[in-house]
Amino acid sequence: MEFTELADYPIPVGALTEWLPCARSAWIDDPRPASYIHEAHLRRCAAADGRESWLGTAFEIEGRLDVAAFQSALEKWTDRHEVLRSHTSFDPAHDTIRRRTVPAGGLHIGVISHGYDAAGGDNFAHLQQLFDEYASPHSWPSYVFATLEPVERDRFTVFFAADHSIIDGFSIVLVAHELTALYEEILSGRAANLFPVGSYVDFGRDERESPADADVQREALDVWRGALADRGLPEFPLEIGPRTHDAQQNLSAWILDADQAAAFSTACRDADVGFFSGLLACLGLAGAEVAGQQRFRTITPVHTRHAPQWASALGWFVGLSPVDFELPSHEFGEVARAAEANTARTKPIAVVPFDRIERELHLPIRPRFVVSYMDVRFVPDAGQWVDRNARALRSRQYTHDVYAWINRTPRGVNLAVRYPGNDIAAASVHTWVASLRRQLEQVAVTYPSVGREVSLKP
Repeated sequence: MEFTELADYPIPVGALTEWLPCARSAWIDDPRPASYIHEAHLRRCAAADGRESWLGTAFEIEGRLDVAAFQSALEKWTDRHEVLRSHTSFDPAHDTIRRRTVPAGGLHIGVISHGYDAAGGDNFAHLQQLFDEYASPHSWPSYVFATLEPVERDRFTVFFAADHSIIDGFSIVLVAHELTALYEEILSGRAANLFPVGSYVDFGRDERESPADADVQREALDVWRGALADRGLPEFPLEIGPRTHDAQQNLSAWILDADQAAAFSTACRDADVGFFSGLLACLGLAGAEVAGQQRFRTITPVHTRHAPQWASALGWFVGLSPVDFELPSHEFGEVARAAEANTARTKPIAVVPFDRIERELHLPIRPRFVVSYMDVRFVPDAGQWVDRNARALRSRQYTHDVYAWINRTPRGVNLAVRYPGNDIAAASVHTWVASLRRQLEQVAVTYPSVGREVSLKP
């Protein structure tokens, strides 16, 4: 599934409808605290005047839209995920966090029809404004749905956006399957058979009541203290130009097809490393080629869905881990094993909430070069994403950093990058992506075994 901005999604011409949750039961004061990352996000957004920070998705459903059935499906979905029925607010004047929750069955989905837009341009502008306004951490609902019904097609497009405080990248790739399954259940009477899920609201409480053990916390502090004391936070290997107030640019590229990804996976097994370590090796080799760097450093998100009830739950189940390794040579296997050794040490510390790391070290840590990896091949209905025109979406950003998302899907490996909106950054990122693609393809094509390594010297 590609990960892009709304402007890059082919929005069809058609009739636009908004689907807005509203409470029909009383809000109840809820003593369960926000997760560490949720609270930190609320505080940051309050200080930054609430810039957009949403994630979303768009996908198609076969058949003509049945308004009552889709409305019922959305209500079932909000019953399934308690975080959609709960609101956490931050009062900066009193430095307090308050949560209120509506019980299951307590939401109604209101329907607002905007009619048919013959040109299509107004639909994009309306969706962009809708997502930026509603998918906010400071208000409820912090998420919103919309549909578009083309006149001449027997299918409709679903759009969904939610503030990052209640959803992460893995949550997003689950949405198309769950909503489609619930909608078809109502139309056909056949059970959706969705996996049971826990509540992200409970996760926040559990995280605070059952913290990581003392040894892991000490290791986390040692790793981060060492990472910051040496060279500070990792930087993108090439120049990214001056800081501006312009929105970031982005690109999305399929850097390996399915067959190439399978061959690359075989090479990783030959080198006795995992797929992600192989990717890190190629990222390191790309940095050596384009910038002469013999050391690769970045920050990577790590999921915290360590119990079965969180596997399909909506929420922000993410920690952060530093990646830092020297390139011992320019042989793929050696570099990949160096990457594997580093992540074996640092990945486990991601269970310690990043906000706690900041507080213990007494300094804010704002990553400037981030590489995320997810293998989403086995998400339910992942094989249908192409047919459903499914895509993950993200809000516009205005920060001076580079974020890269690498997703392995049934179609292959997709790379999405956002970077500062200037010509220097654009040229640097495209140079880096081209090198990374070369490294990956070379391993996938010409690296049959560890015993016959192919040199990837720049």
